[in-house]
Amino acid sequence: MASIDTGGGDSGHKGRGVKKAKKLSTRIDMTPMVDLGFLLITFFIFTATMSTPNTMRLIMPKDEKDPEKQTEVKQSGALTILMGRNNEIYYYEGQMEADGSNFKSTTYKELREVIQKKRKDVMQLGRSLGYHKDSLDRDMVVVIKPNSDATYKNTVDVLDEMTINNIQRFALVDITDQEKQAIALTEQSGAKAQ
Repeated sequence: MASIDTGGGDSGHKGRGVKKAKKLSTRIDMTPMVDLGFLLITFFIFTATMSTPNTMRLIMPKDEKDPEKQTEVKQSGALTILMGRNNEIYYYEGQMEADGSNFKSTTYKELREVIQKKRKDVMQLGRSLGYHKDSLDRDMVVVIKPNSDATYKNTVDVLDEMTINNIQRFALVDITDQEKQAIALTEQSGAKAQ
């Protein structure tokens, strides 16, 4: 704590009849204060809640090798989204044609319109066939296929679009060789056009 140094030896008299006051020096011991500071820091570190990282829940489908156990998808309700380099998005509806005539390109800004248009088409088709309202949402399936050049941000943006558009059934799937070739040809023709 604090202590007072009273000096030593000298009686404090100078000459006759004159008394000089003793010089007192104060010295403060900082050890208890430092201990208290570290105790407070330790207390606040242990009682503070650390920020939890924001994560996205992602349920991946099981990899089924048996064709009989694989999920069947109606071609009329399937939309396949392919992600390439430089924020490019490609898509096709149903099954990709051998000549690539249904292989189209879009941007992330227009992707929502593509999904909403496909959903509207699937709903109209289901209503015309007399399907129950609850089964209409299950008829549409979006297959997301990121290329090796696609970024993580692009994949998350597409998954966000699934949530925004309330798509009930979607899956992340590996891209096929035919789709890689279609992307490469489209990117080459786009580079030549510029």
